[in-house]
Amino acid sequence: MYAVIKTGGKQYRVVQGETLKIETVAGDVGGEIVLDKVLAVGNGDSIKIGKPLLEGATVKATIVSNGRHDKVTIFKMRRRKHYQKHQGHRQNYTEIRIDGISA
Repeated sequence: MYAVIKTGGKQYRVVQGETLKIETVAGDVGGEIVLDKVLAVGNGDSIKIGKPLLEGATVKATIVSNGRHDKVTIFKMRRRKHYQKHQGHRQNYTEIRIDGISA
């Protein structure tokens, strides 16, 4: 059984037992969260698709850790104009483990 969820402006295809890194979610490490923005649920050949969300479908997950991704370097330059700009960015994330999918 799998589900397509929406969180942090992105969509993820998840199955039970999988871990993934999503945008930061409020909660403590070891705490349980419920993701209720489920777009689709599939089981074998059958699939249920919401318009846009499935009513009553939820995905339960446990927060494994909070952290920051690797640094992304931004470098801007205008040739012949003596302009250079260096910048870096590290995005925060929450790593979760999918415990159950209920349709």
